[in-house]
Amino acid sequence: MEKRPGFLRRFFGGLWNGLNFTRQLVFNLIFVFILIAVIASVIGGGEGKIDEKTTLVLDIKGEIVDQYTGSPADVALSRALGEEVPETQLRDVLKALEEAAKDDNITQVLIQLNNFGGAGVTTLREVGRAIDAFQASGKKVISYGENMDQTGYYLAAHGDEIYVHPEGMVLLEGLGRYRNYYRSALEKLGVTMHVFRVGRYKSAVEPYLLDGPSEDAREADLYWLNDVWGVFLADIAKARNLDAAGLQTMIDELPQRLTAVEGNLAQLAIIEKLVDGTKTPDELRAMLIESGTKDDEKESTFRQVALQNYVKRFPAPLPLPGSSHVGVIVAAGSITSGSQPQGTIGGKSTSELVRKAREDENIKAVVLRVDSPGGSGFDSELIRREIELTKAAGKPVVVSMGDLAASGGYWISMTSDVIYAEPTTITGSIGIFGLFPDASQTMDKVGLHTEGTTTTWLAGALDPRRPLDPRVGEMLQTIINGGYQDFIGKVATSRGKTKDDIDAIAQGRVWSGSQAKERGLVDEIGGLKDAIADAAKRAKLEKFDVVYVEKEPSGFEAFVASMTARMTASITRSIGSAYVPSFLRSTQQDFERELKILEGWEQHPLRTYAYCFCDVR
Repeated sequence: MEKRPGFLRRFFGGLWNGLNFTRQLVFNLIFVFILIAVIASVIGGGEGKIDEKTTLVLDIKGEIVDQYTGSPADVALSRALGEEVPETQLRDVLKALEEAAKDDNITQVLIQLNNFGGAGVTTLREVGRAIDAFQASGKKVISYGENMDQTGYYLAAHGDEIYVHPEGMVLLEGLGRYRNYYRSALEKLGVTMHVFRVGRYKSAVEPYLLDGPSEDAREADLYWLNDVWGVFLADIAKARNLDAAGLQTMIDELPQRLTAVEGNLAQLAIIEKLVDGTKTPDELRAMLIESGTKDDEKESTFRQVALQNYVKRFPAPLPLPGSSHVGVIVAAGSITSGSQPQGTIGGKSTSELVRKAREDENIKAVVLRVDSPGGSGFDSELIRREIELTKAAGKPVVVSMGDLAASGGYWISMTSDVIYAEPTTITGSIGIFGLFPDASQTMDKVGLHTEGTTTTWLAGALDPRRPLDPRVGEMLQTIINGGYQDFIGKVATSRGKTKDDIDAIAQGRVWSGSQAKERGLVDEIGGLKDAIADAAKRAKLEKFDVVYVEKEPSGFEAFVASMTARMTASITRSIGSAYVPSFLRSTQQDFERELKILEGWEQHPLRTYAYCFCDVR
């Protein structure tokens, strides 16, 4: 007969079971509550009746991005919990303006720039064209910002009227690229960074070798920066009926001109015809009430609908059987291995999205929207191959380059049927490199030594605690040379040119979109809308819907990811704000971003990288 457990064991066992049940109950109740909140947020609010004389408020929060960083479920959860989402999707802005132009109850648009976090020049131009299209419907656009940098002002300039706070400013600066350089710091730490590369202009690795950019890098960067800046200034000048050369002169003479108005930047903006006047927030509200109407519930303000609430009225179409779709896949962020969340391109996850689009019978054509500086060469090839297979399956593939599609970003683009880029897109940088950190001197400095016995010379030769064996260096350079030949060979095949032709314009050199088109690296100048129309035409579609092909996490995955992100963000904020001065945070962020390309180096020390540190804001 089995002996009955003792009293203490039964007591504590029962207590544990009770605690475990309570824990599970509480967790499940919290999850259900959050799930209900998310559902309510998604299907509720913002879809009520739009009354006449309503103003659409484009209060753009944070940066404009092609795709939210993190899953859609996480974004919905954040909004349900009343948290600020520091990003605005480009597609939402474009959709809202397109629908508002046709909506008789929307009489005007207010571009509110107080919370705007910036965007790349190409993204700004996409929004600018959408604002112009809205104006063509005969409706007014009013722009307002308390303080406007040049990215915010670019959008504001497309308004019929522009106002700035009396104590605010408008500041045009120009474009520039600054990076951190680590050679002296690495020397002090005793770290030698061995770099292996192909390409005279492949400057991504220079911070590990120099304390400033090489002359070749300066020359190449200035060439495309001047081109992009020229387009930027010309767009503003056209929107405001000003002279681009005059705007450049204003920047050159800013100290003197500012002295003439006793340091009043808002007054200077009026004199230079950058804005139409100054208004405080209450004066702006009064003006909008007069041009629209009072809000029925809050008479102190004007009748309005926010961007996010308005765009909810136009949900994405359901994939009905027999319907025809153009599938848009967003490839945004650095290219790394495995499955990655939105905001980063994973060799596995992005390949799966392309495959998903290829196997979906409703999707007749694919548009790959690329906004990437590149990353892992191996994972870039995984994605390129899926594009190749999609074309072979009879589905057209069109690439739309966003702000940046360079190095690995170009790698995943080159096999498509056609490549669209804006004049201001940053692209090219066809070249690869490899890195090997040697920390043996650091070990010596602290009195540590790494020794052992091996069966071959190669065993342990990839250990960064030991000096780099020259034979490993020879191996790495051989791999890099072969990888570069593979890269330009694939480009040559895709573009109908010889390897010598591509080598002459490759070498890691960066080009603007217009410069790339002149050299045959892109096919057409245009934006996402143009690429979608081209894809539909190639698939012979007269009627079609646009659907975004995205990973759909399970409810539990979304919940866990969301909670993890929140805890991480909370810890980061508390630690970062406590120990990192605000003026150093950009340096910290740059450092983290530049080191991100080395993720997974320990598992793949012979990995090659196709990466370009060439974005501008």
